[in-house]
Amino acid sequence: MNQKDQRLFPDLFAGIKAPGEKKHIFTVSEITQEIKSLLEAGLQEIWVEGEISNCRPSAAGHLYFSLKDQNSLLSAVIFSRTAKEVPFKLVDGQKVICFGNIEVYGPRGQYQIIIEKIEPQGVGSLQLALEQLKQKLEKEGLFAPAHKRRIPYLPSNIGVVTSLQGAAIKDILKVLDRRFKDVHVVISPVRVQGDGAKEDIARAIEGFNRFNQQAGPSEKIEVLIVGRGGGSIEDLWAFNEEVVARAMYNSGIPVISAVGHERDVTIADLVADVRAATPSVAAELAIPPREELRERLRGLTQDLQRALVDALELSFEALERLMHGLHLSVDHTLELSMSTFEAVYKKLNVLNPAVSIIHSQEKIADLEKHIVLTFAHFLRLRESEFKRNVEKLSSLSPLGILGRGYSITFTEEGEVVKDIAAIRTGDTIKTRLHKGTVVSQVKDLDGGNAHG
Repeated sequence: MNQKDQRLFPDLFAGIKAPGEKKHIFTVSEITQEIKSLLEAGLQEIWVEGEISNCRPSAAGHLYFSLKDQNSLLSAVIFSRTAKEVPFKLVDGQKVICFGNIEVYGPRGQYQIIIEKIEPQGVGSLQLALEQLKQKLEKEGLFAPAHKRRIPYLPSNIGVVTSLQGAAIKDILKVLDRRFKDVHVVISPVRVQGDGAKEDIARAIEGFNRFNQQAGPSEKIEVLIVGRGGGSIEDLWAFNEEVVARAMYNSGIPVISAVGHERDVTIADLVADVRAATPSVAAELAIPPREELRERLRGLTQDLQRALVDALELSFEALERLMHGLHLSVDHTLELSMSTFEAVYKKLNVLNPAVSIIHSQEKIADLEKHIVLTFAHFLRLRESEFKRNVEKLSSLSPLGILGRGYSITFTEEGEVVKDIAAIRTGDTIKTRLHKGTVVSQVKDLDGGNAHG
């Protein structure tokens, strides 16, 4: 027996006695204890590879299975405290590499390996866990395009879920400030890696949704940016956790994922309504460029001007038609009256008795009176219709509004002031009146949201 054999099996022949000596009879427990001592002394902190077979979890959270190769089986157990840290799911047929200690279970005389670490063979444990979770969530529909919502065009309130210590929050705020200074940003600081990060992120998303249930219309968060800067797969792992994925999926607020790693796609990227390659891109997706807003405002202004011009042209055309119709009606009435007068006059000349003449003259007088009354009534109707059209035309004119005592106030840059929050003490403002413009400087502000 060489030195290695003596180290592994030092007492293997201790019970064999020479002839004439009293023999020792082992009990079953003694044999089991001897085997336990031998195996546990020589097979500690070992690596074993094999295929998982008959994997079954217990109610206590332990995992029991067998490791097998072509010729043998080895019983294995992962106790609950270790099982909680295994990132992937163990399934039958999976080839793994295990690290642990051989122990003998005395009551059954059975040896097994107590596993402390386990990795899938040929692929990293994190990558396998990621693929397993992807398949699970995809089957449940969490990645379905039909569930994804559009991001509001110009949100007033934006929620951000990230760390205050990282570069991500600085990039997001810098882009938002450059694009639209008036946007309101609410930050929920969280851990983005390590223990507790996944719970922090999920709670922050749920917290924003609870806030929206009680907030007023002007206070509601309209879009969420959730993410962090780049890093290794281990650094980004919180965004591959199921609890974060489900918080995003159940969010009533549209979510932009902003995990700063363009090559790797996280579970959060797949569940979110919109994926951004970096936190800066996420901020750009949330707020359109200032020049785009100005161009859109110019377009709306031009549309309004065209609409006003069209309305004025239609009103003038209607007025012209009305005047033309009125002229034709007057001419036609006069023609009819003259025709009637001529007919009566001819009849008088033909008959010519004095009584008939007087009677006819009375009829003529009555007819003339009727004509005058009819014509006056017609003119009153046309005049009333004309006035209504003129009033309608006047009400469509922007100058008419100013003429009634209203005014419009602009900032020094020419933007219309709709809210006192748009100006500050000391700003120069311009007020357009019905006749002329007043330039003034703000000395005091009276309002709940006033800056100063």
